[in-house]
Amino acid sequence: MNGIPPSPAGQHSASASAPTQPAPACALSVVIPVHNEAANIRSLLEEICAALRGLVSFEILAVDDCSTDDTPAILRACAATMPELRPLRHRRNAGQSMAVVTGAHAARGTVLVTLDGDGQNDPADIPALWAALQAAPDGGAGLLLAGHRVKRQDSRIKKISSKIANAVRSRLLGDATPDTGCGLKMLRRDLFLRLPAFDHMHRFLPALVLRAGGSVRSVPVHHRHRRGGASHYGTWGRLKAGLVDLVGVMWLKRRWRDSGGSEPLV
Repeated sequence: MNGIPPSPAGQHSASASAPTQPAPACALSVVIPVHNEAANIRSLLEEICAALRGLVSFEILAVDDCSTDDTPAILRACAATMPELRPLRHRRNAGQSMAVVTGAHAARGTVLVTLDGDGQNDPADIPALWAALQAAPDGGAGLLLAGHRVKRQDSRIKKISSKIANAVRSRLLGDATPDTGCGLKMLRRDLFLRLPAFDHMHRFLPALVLRAGGSVRSVPVHHRHRRGGASHYGTWGRLKAGLVDLVGVMWLKRRWRDSGGSEPLV
C-alpha cells in the first residue's frame, strides 16, 4: 500500500457506524481527499502548516483514494518532516466523498475543515473560518461554514454550469447556499458523523446539515487556478451525476430521521 496505512472504503452511514473516540488530541482536523495530485499536494500541505501553526492545535488527514501517480510517495515523504500529517490510503477507489468520510472517522479533532487536494482552495482562508466558528453560539455546535468562491478561477462553461446547478439545487432542496461545490467547509466532527454517508454527499452538506436541525452560513473565500495535473471531473459527467444525486437527496430529506446523537443514562 505504498507505505501509507490503508483505510477501508465503502458506502456506509456515518451515524450508524461512528466509533467511540477518546478525548480529542487536537482542536482542528484538516481533511483532504486526494487522487492523483502529485503536482499539487506538497505545496498545499506546506501552505496549511504555514496558515495554522501557532494558531491552533491541528492535524492533517490526507486520504489517498488509490492514486496511480507519485501522490503516495510524496505523502510518505512529507509525513517524515510534517508531524501534523497523517496520510491514509483507501484499499479501493471510492470517490471524493468517501475519502472525506474516511478522514472524518479517523480524525482526532473536535472540528473538521475540508478542502480539495488540487490546491484551488486557499488554506489562508482557514483561520477566518476557525475564528467565525469559535465566535458562534455554543462554539458552532450545529453550524456549517460553507466556502463561497466569489471569484472562481475556472472555465466559462464550468462557471455557467455550476451557477445553473446551484440555482436548481437550492430551489429544490431549499438549502439557500450559493456554492455547495466549494470544497472548503468547516463544522464540528460530531455533527458530520450524524449525517448519512453516500457518494457525492460532500456537494449536499448544507441540505443535510439543515435536515439534521443545524444551520448554514456561507463565507466568501478565495479560489485559485489549478497549478498542475488535470481535473478529474467533466462538465457533463458532473451534471449527470448531480441530477441523480439531487433526486436521491430529495427522497432522503423526506425519509431520514436524525436522533440528535445520544447520551448515557447512567
